[in-house]
Amino acid sequence: MDLSQLALKYPKDTEINMNDVLIMTGDFNIKDISWDPDYPYHSHHNQAFFDIADSFYLELSRPTEQIPTRYSDNQWDLNLVINLMFLRLKSLEYDNYTIHPDLRLTSDHALLTVDISIFKKQIQTRKYTLIKNSKEENKFINKLIEIIKEMNTANIHNKFVLEQIIQDFASIIEKIWYKHSKSSTLPNT
Repeated sequence: MDLSQLALKYPKDTEINMNDVLIMTGDFNIKDISWDPDYPYHSHHNQAFFDIADSFYLELSRPTEQIPTRYSDNQWDLNLVINLMFLRLKSLEYDNYTIHPDLRLTSDHALLTVDISIFKKQIQTRKYTLIKNSKEENKFINKLIEIIKEMNTANIHNKFVLEQIIQDFASIIEKIWYKHSKSSTLPNT
């Protein structure tokens, strides 16, 4: 985190564009008693930081051993916990991470690691397509134009009505897509 608080501003500003976040980690440069028991104060950035993590459905993970993540080369400065890891809420399989101060080489920051198991699964995947300039594509487009022309937008007086119209429209598009497109099974890799 620099003086302009980019580590807080970036995720807050991009929250709407980020889906299915599993992990958020890095040098957040925020000193706080919530994650560093040797630091006696709460940061005024603490709540904003937790709000951002919560908006991604993440929670602060705890290290397997509570040790500093940043090591000072100045004897007058404290070693700190400022590198943090946030993981998906209720992900018991990734409920904590390991701090590796022995792997920091020339850096003053320790490496953080978490084990995430990846299971091989056989997933049959179906793909629906329309061939360009085919009869099916023309039928799909014509039906879509017909539906758009018939849409009643005169009574859109609030956000909720608009959202309902959009949801209904999306459902209709999905139905006519599956009616006119062709299905094929993709091979497993």
